[in-house]
Amino acid sequence: MEFGIYYLILAAAFGLFMAWGIGANDVANAMATSVGSRVLTIKQAVIIAAIFEFAGAVLAGSNVTSTIRGGIIDTDLVAGTPETLVFGMLAALLAAGVWLLVASRMGWPVSTTHSIIGAIVGFGIAALGWHAVHWGQIGTIAMSWVVSPLLAGTVSYAMFRSVQWLILDRKDPLQAAKTYVPLYMFLAGFVMALMTMLKGLAHVGLELSTGQAYAYAFAVGLVVMLIGKFFIQRLQLDPQADREFHYANVERVFGILMVVTACAMAFAHGSNDVANAVGPVAAIVSAVHTGQVQEAAVMPLWVLVLGAVGIVLGLLMLGHKVIATVGKNITQLTPSRGFACELSAASVVVFASGLGLPISTTHTLVGAVLGVGLARGIAALNLGVVRMIFMSWVVTLPAGGILAIVFFYILRAVFGN
Repeated sequence: MEFGIYYLILAAAFGLFMAWGIGANDVANAMATSVGSRVLTIKQAVIIAAIFEFAGAVLAGSNVTSTIRGGIIDTDLVAGTPETLVFGMLAALLAAGVWLLVASRMGWPVSTTHSIIGAIVGFGIAALGWHAVHWGQIGTIAMSWVVSPLLAGTVSYAMFRSVQWLILDRKDPLQAAKTYVPLYMFLAGFVMALMTMLKGLAHVGLELSTGQAYAYAFAVGLVVMLIGKFFIQRLQLDPQADREFHYANVERVFGILMVVTACAMAFAHGSNDVANAVGPVAAIVSAVHTGQVQEAAVMPLWVLVLGAVGIVLGLLMLGHKVIATVGKNITQLTPSRGFACELSAASVVVFASGLGLPISTTHTLVGAVLGVGLARGIAALNLGVVRMIFMSWVVTLPAGGILAIVFFYILRAVFGN
């Protein structure tokens, strides 16, 4: 390929930019409930994101990557002209990155999955025509955008109601919290470990049977529970604080649990949404090295590292704006409410990633926050903010598509094709 080295440099740069946008917007969503409920500082959130986003991307990310790369447009139509695919993937990365930059500066929690899929559809229409897009696949993914917030909202509503029933409504909520919070910790550890066992370890050369995976995940859940129990027993409680706010010490116990669920949410997000940045990069690298368009390509480790680095930089530099929208402005969050949001959203995202379905972490988490708010009544929600979020979701898909069309024609003109 004549300009192969330039294509690889642009792929790395645009992929890093796209990953930066994911960090500024989507990871901010994933960390918003922890920061909004004042369990974690921004600095602590970045450290957790750096570790668990990377682990999720490397161990459990490839199923979704193949869906993003190969399932949206008919790659057979560009089989003889790999440069067209390269231009399209570059345009898609740049378009999605630009839109995420705009949305993040405005504090809009938009979907990076929406952004990159809309951009790839835009490229497909511009380069190949409407018939090149697998509209059935788009329909399946679009259904997940509706189902995921509804499912997460339902799960988080049920999760928070269980917290109210088992802990908050008891005569001695603090003692109930010490009893039941370790069980919630077990659930968080189990969900995260099970995903890694079932889908992730094959990528690093270790395959387990389903029975072994469940057994190991159960063991990991027990370890997480015991560690959590250890910290809860050593928590310095303030009886005076309960006079001002009856659940002050209960919420401190949930604060320890939220650190566990923040890790689970970051892992789940890394397993699902890092594909939005690295999928197109992998397609470009494959096309440049082989001179052919392939449905499946080996995911180089440096591509995953690039995605993880960009994600952490984006969260650090611009994540605070979306964190404020999701963590503080939709409904008032406490550690117990934030826990219900994070564990519910992580469970739904992990489940979808295992199926290879690229659902939106944004939609899932916002749905979970709405579910927790509704558990306290409709008045607990800021409906103006909810409307603004829904409008930004509607705009995202066409914005990504239009920008990709513009960038595709510019790239084709620059490289003389």
